Amino acid sequence: MAGPAPRFVAAGLEASLQRFNDRTLLAAGKVNLISVEAVQQRFGARWALRQDQVYGFAERVLERGVGDRGLSLRISETDFLIVQPDLSRLAGQAACLRFLREILMHFLGDAELAGKGVLQVTRIAEGAIDAREVDVRAAELAAEVGSQEADGSEDSQPTAALPVQATMEKPRTVLDQWSPFVSSDGRNLRVSTTLEPVYELKGFTRIGFRMIRRVVVSHSREVLTPAQVANLSAADLLRVDLATVARGIDRLRAEGSDEEHLSLIIPLSYASLSSVRGRASLVEPLREAGRLVKCGVICEICDIEGVPSGALLSAVSLIKPFALLVEGRLTTGASPLVSRLKGAGLRALSIECPASLDDGEFTEWAGRTVRMAKRVARSVMVYCVRSERRAGELALMGATHVSLHAA
Repeated sequence: MAGPAPRFVAAGLEASLQRFNDRTLLAAGKVNLISVEAVQQRFGARWALRQDQVYGFAERVLERGVGDRGLSLRISETDFLIVQPDLSRLAGQAACLRFLREILMHFLGDAELAGKGVLQVTRIAEGAIDAREVDVRAAELAAEVGSQEADGSEDSQPTAALPVQATMEKPRTVLDQWSPFVSSDGRNLRVSTTLEPVYELKGFTRIGFRMIRRVVVSHSREVLTPAQVANLSAADLLRVDLATVARGIDRLRAEGSDEEHLSLIIPLSYASLSSVRGRASLVEPLREAGRLVKCGVICEICDIEGVPSGALLSAVSLIKPFALLVEGRLTTGASPLVSRLKGAGLRALSIECPASLDDGEFTEWAGRTVRMAKRVARSVMVYCVRSERRAGELALMGATHVSLHAA
């Protein structure tokens, strides 16, 4: 770990810096710095045109992450100073790593340089501060231990836990590795999927396939409902997601060459995409699936109702570099729940058409649902539509894509 090195401060910030200059906080390691120099260097000549965009996004990340529990301030062209009094030294540094990784992923598509961009401030002087690199391994270990203590059920089950090292060392998707598996409550579960064509309504041309997945209790052959799947532990959901991607890869290979496939819509759980471990485990399988289709995979995030838009935006931003686009899967078209998704970065929303609607009920449901969804996302996908006539009606209402119910 490098020793303290001076970082220069922009003129005119001396007074603002004084609120950070607390000996107790500095000695406790609670004042840190994150640097976006990696973005500046990668942009090169484009930095002058893009820096305001970088500042705006970084400030939103810090406002959301630090909130009213601490303070943050941009002190130079590339550096942000952060104090989090309520967090320990390692927990605060882990949070700073998380903030910087989100920024780097958004602008660069990877976060490999985040460890070099988080520094612990040791002294604040006039016009400069002294800071040294943090121990990234120790900060991440502290964060992992803290996460396990906060959610004791997830990693206390040896049959359901997914070691980080194992998922990183075995990036290739092997279906038997994930399904069947023993869930945290002792059930033997397996994942099955089918592919269903999805059509763009403008010309009624096929854009690819969506994956319909089922989680089945092996002994009784009971199919879990969406609500039951959503209530599985985070470790179980990650296994379901990994099995889903592996199934999709197998099905694409079985269907034929990549010349026949434009895109694949893969359903994944918000719980998996919102965690560092989940994203790390899913990135390589998503890349592998993307190599089998011409345009790329579409990541469909499930279980999003009730998720704060800021938290969802974070998950979307971090997975976006590995997908053609990111869409949200609705289980209901209820206005209050859908409207909360605005600003979450979703390019599309999808919903399944209720099976029991007569023509009048369908028109009322479709009009209300599409109208609400269009306020949030540009594209609206309606699944399991029962006829081409209804698909045409949806097109007039503003829906963009459909899948047709198999007779």
